[in-house]
Amino acid sequence: MSSQICRSASRAARSLLSAPKQSSRFFSEGRAAAAATAFLVKGKVPYLASFGKADSGNGSRGWISGALALPAAAYMLQEQEAHAAEMERTFIAIKPDGVQRGLISEIISRFERKGYKLVAIKIVVPSKEFAQKHYHDLKEGPFFNGLCEFLSSAPVIAMVWEGVGVIKYGRKLIGATDPQKSEPGTIRGDLAVEVGRNIIHGSDSPETAKDEINLWFKPEELVSYTSNAEKWIYGVN
Repeated sequence: MSSQICRSASRAARSLLSAPKQSSRFFSEGRAAAAATAFLVKGKVPYLASFGKADSGNGSRGWISGALALPAAAYMLQEQEAHAAEMERTFIAIKPDGVQRGLISEIISRFERKGYKLVAIKIVVPSKEFAQKHYHDLKEGPFFNGLCEFLSSAPVIAMVWEGVGVIKYGRKLIGATDPQKSEPGTIRGDLAVEVGRNIIHGSDSPETAKDEINLWFKPEELVSYTSNAEKWIYGVN
């Protein structure tokens, strides 16, 4: 009997998770409560806590309760899968001017306070050849040589940050390329003045982030871990 219940539960969960887009509102609007109450039987609220537990008084009650818990369980699984799918990694570098001005902790704290997670960091003085690889997409510009010389002139803090929407919002935290056009509250808007000394670099797309992370870090230098703060940031336990 228990194996039959497990098979039925598995099929039901898969069916719920593979439902067409029209049913997505069922999960997004009502959350777990709506998912549970939408399957009421004879007006009784399902006993979610009894899922998987035996009921000596009524053998069918535990089975029904478990079945009724499936919508809520499926919703929670869907939420977790969506959260995992949205997690991104981006490359952030504190340029030589930011390092020399003692802004390392200030810049790191802004990403941390937002809720992003640091998964790689190192200090390095890039060679000019390495800087040319980093700025390869700007090699036709008149300022290419100056950019490469500056990046290779002193230590750089190279980092990889992880989080939901970290690529796009990381750019918002940084601000516009020209500090004079950056909004107050952004890193460049608060801490930089000249475009040639704008203290920080951040990947501008998923493709760029992947390329820059691979350029600056070896795979073994990237760390995967769960932060204790994540359940408070994303609401996933």
